[in-house]
Amino acid sequence: MSPGKYGMQEDWEKDGVQEIMMDFLLPTGILLNFPVSRNDTIKNIKRMVWKNARSEALFNALGDSDAYVFTCINQTAEREELEEESRRISDVRPFMCVLRLVAREGDRVEKLTNAQISLLIGKGLHEFEAQKNHEVNEFRSKMRTFCEEKAQERQQLSWQQWMEYSFPCDLEPCCFPCGSAKSKNTKKIFINIKFEACDESFMLQQDPQDLPEALIRNALKKKATVFRSVRQEPGDYTLRCNGTWEFIYGNHPLCQFKVSSHKTPSLVKCPTFTDQYDQQHMYNKNPPQPTNQNTSSLWSINEPFYIHLVQGNRVNADEGMKLVVQAGLFHGSELLCKVVTSSEVTVCSEPLWDQRLEFDINVADLPRMSRLCFALYAVIEKTKKPRGTKKKNKKADCPIAWVNTMVFDYKDQLKTGEFLLSTWPSVPDDKSDLLNPMGTVEKNPNVDSAAGLLIHFPNIRQYPLYYPPLDKVYLRPREERYLIWLRADVREYYPESLSKLLLITKWNKREDVVQMVSLLRNWPDLPVIQALELLDYSFPDPAVRSFTVRCLRKLSDDEILQYLIQLVQVLKYESYLDCDLTTFLLERFAFWFDSGGLLQGEHPPHQALTVYLSSALQNEALGKMKALSDFVKSGSQKMTAEDLKLCIRQESYLEALSDLLSPLNPSIILEEICADKCRFMDSKMRPIWLMYKNQWAQGDMMGIIFKNGDDLRQDMLTLQMIQLMETLWKKEGLDLRMIPYGCLSTGNKMGLIEVVKNSDTIANIQRNNSNSAATAAFNKDALLNWLKSKNPEEKLDQAIEEFTLSCAGYCVATYVLGIGDRHNDNIMIRETGQLFHIDFGHFLGNFKRKLGINRERVPFILTYDFVHVIQQGRTSNSEKFERFREYCERAYKILCRNGTLFVNLFAMMKAAGLPELTSFKDIQYLKDSLALGKSEEEALKNFKVKFNEALRESWKTKVNWMMHSLAKDNRP
Repeated sequence: MSPGKYGMQEDWEKDGVQEIMMDFLLPTGILLNFPVSRNDTIKNIKRMVWKNARSEALFNALGDSDAYVFTCINQTAEREELEEESRRISDVRPFMCVLRLVAREGDRVEKLTNAQISLLIGKGLHEFEAQKNHEVNEFRSKMRTFCEEKAQERQQLSWQQWMEYSFPCDLEPCCFPCGSAKSKNTKKIFINIKFEACDESFMLQQDPQDLPEALIRNALKKKATVFRSVRQEPGDYTLRCNGTWEFIYGNHPLCQFKVSSHKTPSLVKCPTFTDQYDQQHMYNKNPPQPTNQNTSSLWSINEPFYIHLVQGNRVNADEGMKLVVQAGLFHGSELLCKVVTSSEVTVCSEPLWDQRLEFDINVADLPRMSRLCFALYAVIEKTKKPRGTKKKNKKADCPIAWVNTMVFDYKDQLKTGEFLLSTWPSVPDDKSDLLNPMGTVEKNPNVDSAAGLLIHFPNIRQYPLYYPPLDKVYLRPREERYLIWLRADVREYYPESLSKLLLITKWNKREDVVQMVSLLRNWPDLPVIQALELLDYSFPDPAVRSFTVRCLRKLSDDEILQYLIQLVQVLKYESYLDCDLTTFLLERFAFWFDSGGLLQGEHPPHQALTVYLSSALQNEALGKMKALSDFVKSGSQKMTAEDLKLCIRQESYLEALSDLLSPLNPSIILEEICADKCRFMDSKMRPIWLMYKNQWAQGDMMGIIFKNGDDLRQDMLTLQMIQLMETLWKKEGLDLRMIPYGCLSTGNKMGLIEVVKNSDTIANIQRNNSNSAATAAFNKDALLNWLKSKNPEEKLDQAIEEFTLSCAGYCVATYVLGIGDRHNDNIMIRETGQLFHIDFGHFLGNFKRKLGINRERVPFILTYDFVHVIQQGRTSNSEKFERFREYCERAYKILCRNGTLFVNLFAMMKAAGLPELTSFKDIQYLKDSLALGKSEEEALKNFKVKFNEALRESWKTKVNWMMHSLAKDNRP
């Protein structure tokens, strides 16, 4: 090794090097040295070691090869056991080319499982042990047990149940025909009953108030066995047969009947839904409290709450400034009492306060989810004003850091003792934003560089203090029922107003908390629109969040997937690892279960981790894509597609990029990559197109785009909203032929995009039909001519209809979402006629500006060449255009009726860190575009104004497109 060179990182990154000389230290003391291929697996290398060791001394002292495992020093200078022997040595990348063979110790299955998990999450599990965090350890243990139990449950499914679970009905959303829903003229509902082992079915009209027995008797009169209801929509009674017949309202079992073929059904005693749910699901998060030591109810301590601010460390601020700490108690977004400010101390690395900070709230009134928020900032005297001015000298606040912590621990115990809080750097500009209650309660993991605050929670009593168990919370309202009547009326008559009632609840008054928590026990389930709002950080109480999860349980897996981005995002608002939302998501989408039956084995947890391994293979593929992107972006301007293809043809790349589940759609297998069809684009980030053979269609191709350098999370959110819009429209019988293509952010400014086949950009179509970029944007015949060339004769009318519908959908969608930066390179058309938008880097009205002037001056894109296609090339064809206008207006009205849902979904994304979505102010555009608070007539009137404006000002769009094309052509 040359002087000054340490490690083998450069050697592993050299693509031309195929063999590496490696040393192998055997447990017998023998040292072997021989070359290995970069693409050899650990298993193959072990086989070569045994082959070479046969001619060495003490070979007979070695046991079976399976009894040994290789260890190495990895790139993070840590000892790593290479349990996963299917990995290649080039992917392991030891720091030095030395592998040591040691005898295996402990449970091999357990170690292999941990190795695979570490490979998947990108860090070793030892990092969790190093935290020495009891909450983390208990949560990991509990969730593992929970997951194993769920895996065992699914193993016990019959083949019919397994089929239904693995391959659920995947139906397009549509409007329900008359007779399949509640009639508007009567209070009766229609239930479609299907016969077992026969194609016949019949429909029963049933009064919801009738006893369930009547429904089953009516079914028996048909001499049929009830198999199941075709529809199971919340709000309709349904029947389910599984040994006994269950009569269900929505997803709530009301009662059961035992039925024989010759007898009338008899009612089986069954607990009511509320009692049943309370027993099984709700309010079960109170951990067992110690019984062998003196304890006291928190509600008996009527003394002010206080903490002791001890000192700071690693504080970096300019000399001559004073350091101050601000502390506030929050429940969600509500400040529970006045903010407390420390004294000023001189700037130094370890400032000492040694000060008691007392809050204007009694210990008895602390809510269970009380959050203590700190802000560290510096103050400096401003420059003195000239004599004669009346204004006094003021102090300027310079924010340094913030940190949050819970007042109670995860076991409901009031914290005591010292805590060193590693802070997060501050970014706000004014003092009012110093405290960050929406921020995480986790400490900054970069403890060696982050500023720290040492605080001390006092021992108010000589024994632990716990928040009262929920059973005691329920007992108190019985003594205070006269205080509950108003809230009970809200529950009975206006249950959808729960969020407003929660916001006005005084969470710093235990009487209010007792009443509210008790009322929630029997609060009727809310529709998803209202339920999702309760997952915001403004509603942190565990009873509220448990109730919300109860409401979400009635959703199907497909419906939950529709909101999965938001549900995962609001996990950031959870104060503890073990919460109802975490359990719910794991229960619905447990990672180890798949339709391929990987759980069929003697060791289900071990076998299940095969799914983890497939995910690890995806990670390996993503690593190769990142390497390709770096190769293309770092190359000279003469870099060609042939250079990319040559790189992909290398064995390590072909192997890693082939035969993997598509991260965009797990039901698709990306089999053989076609290096000859791969290329990169000439845009700034040089996206790479990777093309694969389609196993289902001979000669067809599938493609994914790897993009490195752009944050695709905003694209994911926008496409999710477009897909939701499409679902809502289809339920109303309006199919606007949208294309919400697949998009997945896989890391920091890195991700994958689905290739929409047989499509091209408006810019390319215009450019190919014009002599110059200056005139291309104004060629109104280009789009229609292109469609004619792709759809001869009778196919043209269908293509124009596809264009008309999709253009209407995207006009409405881009207006409502405030999509910016619209030009002819990010609007595309499929050969079938469908128009669609791509690249959603700006939304919520954040339109592009240049020299302070707004470049986009229209509400949405509706150019005359679009109108030319809609009117089939005839200026007099106003009937077609008016139909297009009607599509737009109808689509807009549907979205307005669901406006609250869109606002709630965007609000749940505030913690995602998207630059254009950080607060409720950013969502104001959405409220305005959806006309929240206005009547449908007022909303439609406003939209018509916007529609006419977009049409009238479309010439400005064409000018922008021309400038974009000229700039692109002149790019070096």
